[in-house]
Amino acid sequence: MPRVVLINPQIPPNTGSIARTCAATGTELHLVKPLGFELSDRYLKRAGLDYWPYVDLLVHESFADYKIHHADRGGRWIGFSTSGQCSYIEFNFQADDWLLFGCEATGLPSNVLADCNEVVYIPMAQPSVRSLNLSVSVAVGLFEALRQMSCLR
Repeated sequence: MPRVVLINPQIPPNTGSIARTCAATGTELHLVKPLGFELSDRYLKRAGLDYWPYVDLLVHESFADYKIHHADRGGRWIGFSTSGQCSYIEFNFQADDWLLFGCEATGLPSNVLADCNEVVYIPMAQPSVRSLNLSVSVAVGLFEALRQMSCLR
């Protein structure tokens, strides 16, 4: 089952909504600090509603700590970025993929993009729209990966 990784998320309701999506799909959620909020933030909790007990949440103190955790488990890093070379629709996801998403304002940092095995993008029909909301992007990417692996019921 793929995992979702948020690198330095800044907006609590987005992370709360993503946590709810991960709870609904049984997907691990990894948060890489620094975070733009406290994990006790009421907006974070509110967006996740009463689903927090069902979230398989791992918090990493830094990107270096996350890299150590990943090295122990293996799998590809699939970065989601407007600078991706392949549409997420055309990409073949695998069960051990880590779906990486950057903070709302700046996306994935260049050093993270450089470490990704692949960088994909979500196509936009309107060229003036740079990207989708982070929680929407995670849902779109995660559900496509799960659909390809026939993990949806």
